[in-house]
Amino acid sequence: MIKKILIANRGEIACRVIRTAKRLGIATVAVYSDADAQALHVRQADEAVHIGGNASADSYLRIDNILDAIKQTGADAVHPGFGFLSENSKFAQALDDAGIVFIGPGIRAMEVMGDKIESKKLADSAGVNTVPGHPDAMENADEAYEVAKKIGCPVMLKASAGGGGKGMRVAASLEDVKDGFIAAQNEARNAFGDDRVFVEKFIEQPRHIEIQLIADTHGNSVYLGERECSIQRRHQKVIEEAPSSFISEATRKAMGEQAVALGAAVDYKSAGTVEFIVDAQENFYFLEMNTRLQVEHPVTECITGYDLVELMIRVAEGQKLPMQQSDVSINGWSFEARVYAEDADRGFLPSTGRVTHYSPPTTLVNDNGAYTRVDTGIDAGGEISMFYDPMIAKLVTWAPTREEAIEHMQTAIDAYRIRGVQSNLPFLSALFAHPALKAGDLTTRFIEDHFPDGFNSAEYEGEAFEALPLVAAWIEWRSRLRDRNVADVPAVTTSSVMAAVGHSQAQIREGADTDTIEESLFVFEGDNQLEIELNVLVGMESDWEPGEWLFRGNLDGVDITVGVERIGNWWRLSQGGSVRDFLVVDPHVAAVMHHMPVKESQDLSKYLLSPMPGLLMKVLVNEGDKVTAGQDLAVIEAMKMENTLTASVDGTVSKVAASVGDSLAVDAVIIEFE
Repeated sequence: MIKKILIANRGEIACRVIRTAKRLGIATVAVYSDADAQALHVRQADEAVHIGGNASADSYLRIDNILDAIKQTGADAVHPGFGFLSENSKFAQALDDAGIVFIGPGIRAMEVMGDKIESKKLADSAGVNTVPGHPDAMENADEAYEVAKKIGCPVMLKASAGGGGKGMRVAASLEDVKDGFIAAQNEARNAFGDDRVFVEKFIEQPRHIEIQLIADTHGNSVYLGERECSIQRRHQKVIEEAPSSFISEATRKAMGEQAVALGAAVDYKSAGTVEFIVDAQENFYFLEMNTRLQVEHPVTECITGYDLVELMIRVAEGQKLPMQQSDVSINGWSFEARVYAEDADRGFLPSTGRVTHYSPPTTLVNDNGAYTRVDTGIDAGGEISMFYDPMIAKLVTWAPTREEAIEHMQTAIDAYRIRGVQSNLPFLSALFAHPALKAGDLTTRFIEDHFPDGFNSAEYEGEAFEALPLVAAWIEWRSRLRDRNVADVPAVTTSSVMAAVGHSQAQIREGADTDTIEESLFVFEGDNQLEIELNVLVGMESDWEPGEWLFRGNLDGVDITVGVERIGNWWRLSQGGSVRDFLVVDPHVAAVMHHMPVKESQDLSKYLLSPMPGLLMKVLVNEGDKVTAGQDLAVIEAMKMENTLTASVDGTVSKVAASVGDSLAVDAVIIEFE
């Protein structure tokens, strides 16, 4: 039996493994880099060992350092989580040589399935449906061009050792193939140290659906239903759900049986995922097999009731699976939303820094049984570093029906408070409110098709958008009552509103301020203004108190949850994907205002600034070059992804202020224009 597990990972997945291990009475060891010295997973584990510098290559990818940590702590098993060394057969072999249990599959399965080219060949021989394409990696861009010409565009250029959307490009036409091949090759080399790229047919109107597999060392293998992961951005999953609302029971069974057959072909043991691409007619084709625990595994746990981490540990101990295929059933519906530290309003650029406030939604079960689960590796005071993936947490909901699970997710997102870094919460809210998502009309191009111009929370109109000025007036008025020590505080009720309206002067406690509370308030947003009479507020009920981050109220019988932040004299309210700043003033103040005050801003059109911390990989122009709006100017690598910066206006380059290889801070000047 395993007595002590070292988790060769960080962040939320390390915390996730620790949670199950503690429930099973197994001791845990965390490892950490310089950047993660105070991280949550370090504090939650029974022991923690420093393994190197900030960069992954100096810490979490150092097999020798992790082996030293195992020796120091006497750990008898290692759980690799996902990413880093989780699918590295050399790491698994080193553990085997040292007599340490690897909580994962066998080495052969990792080697074969870790290579997209070899895995596709094996899948084909095992009777698994495969996408048309060339079986071998391309020697160069010219060869990729010829293969694409033969297959027919669009084609997918995909790194053999890739994962997480890295090293992948879609070439819509032959003109895109060569540049796409070079970009995929460079990204794959930087991310995986392996620049092999192959070409396959790109399936149009595709859905990404995967099968969760679990197998033991006694020849037992079952599939635990499917997950739909179609909503992606840059091939990185954003929202996952289980089960899929699209496929039939017959398709689910066929996909599951093919996944089991593929696992048997490599004598697979432990948890793994077989990913398929599915077209509009439910034809499905093998994409890849991930020989590890998936990021989105919680939705499978929610609908099946099985703890996948526990099953992995039991299998690694040599135990038989506690179920057969006939025991597996699907109960209810579950969604997972990946909460990232990124600014959706600025093209989803990564946001780094210290998390100053962190308040996840409650996990309490509702009357219908719906509940919320938050898997995270961050708490207040934690840091989002430029060295690692920007995911803050996985927000998961379960409910008896798909509709209820979506509604519960929308409420949970509105209740999630993160400050200090930007997050994609407003965008997630907009996604779950979209009619196409609610209808289950999904493809892997969902975001590109429905948000072609990106996302701007200051312009997006959520379902309760029109109620936000009323909320702004209510909380301003509520704050004034508290500031003035009004007698009927603490509770703001219908009677207190009417009392304020019915008297020329509020009833003030002895010795308090005696300012007049006027009978209406003006709410400014930009150049828009709205007068709200206080008696209108009688339809809203809430126990919100000044200083609270979350407003929960009822407006004319409709529940509403709104994020609240005080910024100077403004109220910043967020709800359903909308984020708005409101200024609330008395009528005599509004009478002398013609519009909302706007701060002066510096003209930055003459500069190309770095929108994120990162490494300058390429500068594509020289001094004196004329550029046009939309032209590529530079490439920055941040959080293991290449980001191309383009010109916003026409101009002439007057100075290249940064050099390739420079580490750039946010808003560092790269190029100046005349």
